[in-house]
Amino acid sequence: MDLLDSDACYRVLQTRDARFDGRLFVAVTSTGIYCRPICPARTPKRENCRFFASAAASQEEGFRPCLRCRPETAPDLASWRGTSNTVSRALALIAEGALDGGEAGVDALAERLGVGGRQLRRLFKQHLGATPVAVAQTRRVLFAKQLIQETRMPLAEVALAAGFGSIRRFNETFQDLYQRPPSALRRKQAVETTSSAAAEAGVTLRLRYRPPYDWAAMLAYLSARAIQGVEQVSDSRYLRTVSQDGAVGTVEVSHEPARNNLVARIRFPRVQSLPAIVARVRRVFDVGADIEVIGAHLSRDPFLAPLVALRPGLRAPGAWDGFELAVRAILGQQVTVVAARRLAGQLVGLCADAPVDGLAPGLSRAFPSPERVVATDLGALGMPSARKASLKALAEAALADPLLFQPFGTVEEGVARLRSIRGVGEWTAQYIALRALRETDAFPASDVALLRSAATDTGARPTPEDLLQRAEPWRPWRAYAAQHLWAADPGLLPRLQEVRHG
Repeated sequence: MDLLDSDACYRVLQTRDARFDGRLFVAVTSTGIYCRPICPARTPKRENCRFFASAAASQEEGFRPCLRCRPETAPDLASWRGTSNTVSRALALIAEGALDGGEAGVDALAERLGVGGRQLRRLFKQHLGATPVAVAQTRRVLFAKQLIQETRMPLAEVALAAGFGSIRRFNETFQDLYQRPPSALRRKQAVETTSSAAAEAGVTLRLRYRPPYDWAAMLAYLSARAIQGVEQVSDSRYLRTVSQDGAVGTVEVSHEPARNNLVARIRFPRVQSLPAIVARVRRVFDVGADIEVIGAHLSRDPFLAPLVALRPGLRAPGAWDGFELAVRAILGQQVTVVAARRLAGQLVGLCADAPVDGLAPGLSRAFPSPERVVATDLGALGMPSARKASLKALAEAALADPLLFQPFGTVEEGVARLRSIRGVGEWTAQYIALRALRETDAFPASDVALLRSAATDTGARPTPEDLLQRAEPWRPWRAYAAQHLWAADPGLLPRLQEVRHG
């Protein structure tokens, strides 16, 4: 399926317009290769070009990735086109392994999203030009390609980390697609290391984003909520423990503004967990947001326009884990961020497994699992008994439904599911939907800081109902509108300035 107006796309290619990097891909019929629009190679003839909405659509038509511009490093913007919320949510789930089972998993994925399997396939073809399975397979191959070129992991572990069922299948796929074995794609100066050495040194990957990116605001948000022993923010980097598949490791994230990259350094004992951990990094740091599109939409509102202009790169931070975020939300009910952070530290001390040695200086524990919270006496927590009961009910709900903190149906349906848990009201459910479910239209209208920032020139604060009505034109990006309102809250400005100049 060719994308948009071909003549306009060709002009983008001729000018190497970086604004369209990640938004379209050009396939050259004379070479059988597809590229990013910023590829430095000589511009092909117009009659030899076809244009696609995604890398998966290009590969499904038989084109292979360019080795020069490396499509696997393009900004991952497909989920932010604003044309189908169902597609964007499906892509987030695919990135976390929802289709590792292949075609058989498409109907189950569709059910989770509240549509039929045929409808989901149609939406993917319409918006991305490829089937869900083709998108999943392309992600797997491109992730493996990135590991080959950016790390020294043994190729057998690359195959395992990328989700290939066997080394033979891994080799065959790369031979068919790149017309050479995987080993030939490794940079000459990169010497393959041993498995144990790779685990100890960790894996460093660069995640491209569409600028601008307000890194200071992101660090300010994370720093204000960092739990001792679990997280650290220092020297312009974020470091935390990660628990995945029964193992514990660390992730360190820093910023390369000159290259529009975030750098993720992952130290984890199980390479199979790498895709899920990278998906978490993308989710927390909102790497895939097409921030220009979102900002342009919100700037149509005269009230939001100056806020967007003040912080054009503001992102909506996500959650490392849905259960962790939901616990934090309950701890934060009717208390300050500082108090909620203190309570979170107490909870970790009560419920977490024994400290783990050798993770990183200052880090020793992973956030407790639902099982640990259910099994622990929370009497020592300095909070009302009703909220302690809510934590227990939340943990029990998470154990009963492993998909509780993943998108399911519409935003309203997701919020209703969360509200069925004891102690989870509208504000808490909307906040969880915004941070953990990554619902771009979630909007906790009763939040005190939002109401304070939305006050009129006379100082009159709107009611939650009034704010919801005002927010209607902000759809489907109300979560980002909320982020701008939070950032404008006078109580947050000193902390933001401290991080900017620290």
